[in-house]
Amino acid sequence: MTLRLYDTRAQQLRDFVPLDPGNVTMYVCGPTVQSGPHIGHVRAALSFDLLRRWLSRRYGRVTFVRNVTDIDDKVLANARDTEPWWALAYRMEQEFTAAYAGIGILPPTYEPRATASIPQMQEIIATLIERGHAYPAADGSGDVYFDVRSWAEYGALTHQSVDAMEAAEDADPRGKRNPQDFALWKGSKPGEPADATWASPWGAGRPGWHIECSAMAKRYLGAEFDIHGGGLDLRFPHHENELAQSTAAGDAFARYWVHNGLVTVDGQKMSKSLGNFTLAADVLKERDPLVVRYALAAAHYRSNLDLTESSWAEAEAALGRIRTFLERGERLAAPGWPEAKEGLPGEFIAAMDDDLAVPRALAAIHTSIRSGNALLDAGHFENAKQDVMDVMQMTAILGLDEPISAATDRGTASALDALVQTMITQRADARANKDWAAADRIRDAIAAAGITLEDTPAGTHWSIDG
Repeated sequence: MTLRLYDTRAQQLRDFVPLDPGNVTMYVCGPTVQSGPHIGHVRAALSFDLLRRWLSRRYGRVTFVRNVTDIDDKVLANARDTEPWWALAYRMEQEFTAAYAGIGILPPTYEPRATASIPQMQEIIATLIERGHAYPAADGSGDVYFDVRSWAEYGALTHQSVDAMEAAEDADPRGKRNPQDFALWKGSKPGEPADATWASPWGAGRPGWHIECSAMAKRYLGAEFDIHGGGLDLRFPHHENELAQSTAAGDAFARYWVHNGLVTVDGQKMSKSLGNFTLAADVLKERDPLVVRYALAAAHYRSNLDLTESSWAEAEAALGRIRTFLERGERLAAPGWPEAKEGLPGEFIAAMDDDLAVPRALAAIHTSIRSGNALLDAGHFENAKQDVMDVMQMTAILGLDEPISAATDRGTASALDALVQTMITQRADARANKDWAAADRIRDAIAAAGITLEDTPAGTHWSIDG
């Protein structure tokens, strides 16, 4: 089987062929840390966590870079006298890290901050000026712009012509030749913090947003790498500008462009600017983190995801079926695990290789659960081992096996177990004394509490209905 990914630039599915099969390289645009993460940010990070996990399974080593934009107009705008911009950026970066870790997103191989790569950004800018694709503003402001009309391939990612594009709004237009030219370097302005500027050949200032990612991707992955990822909303202008400035500077840059869909509210993109967002921290306080992970993964990564209360309920029920089956399977079929074959089911592999079709991969998990439960119900414990192992391996690939829920109250779980075990013992005593009415009352009381009893040759076990 061949892994196929949808390449935004090619506008089609392409066979994935890495530059080095022994080391897949991937750069994903990380957060701009002007404020805390909403659930859309977490969904985006999860999309590439799932891709990274599958690439690791397929190829072994994956060098995964996700940056932090810690210097930006928005970061400066949200800073206060009591919390300077760099302190705000660091605090918000920690909130993003906590949200990612909260649902089991693996940390990146490298997570560079933009402020640590200023010299590399200036090198690219100097190269672009030398090649005639960038120019310092003639007014002496210190601004440097990319000349979009100097690069015939500008618009190649989103298949637009320059004339059809709106003016770039990422910098003051005071020294632009063309409205669509975008900022590579922003000269310092009165009132901006002195520690938010760096010396440069064009005057004190700071980098534009787009040049940051070009410099960090090249620094950590080289002039050419396999995959560049990010949200659909980054295709233009951010990724279009990255592609233009990097290739105009002589770098091959990304070979595949992969974009995840957005989380929407009533059909609109979830956005801080629109005020229609749900903070990730609030969601994780209220819900089992693995339920959150399941709900965010349940739609194809390229699809927009409209989260509702039913989304969480469906995810909770599905995850409950997985947990119940694995607990039951490990209890009844675990002895002799080596007799089960390692290796993922073909339908799961086919789904993941087909542009990371996680909804189909989840369906493969539930198919194995139904098969395994039928075998366990029939007492065919040995035959059920393969289904149990298959589910364990598939959930591990999707990160649905990790005990990451810090919200679970172990004390409450222990107390509930003690209570149910006491009732199970009372029921067993009633049955031993042939007091069938008492035994039925106890069983009915347990069932009314949403608890299922399962009588087996090894004893009676309980589980919460799910």
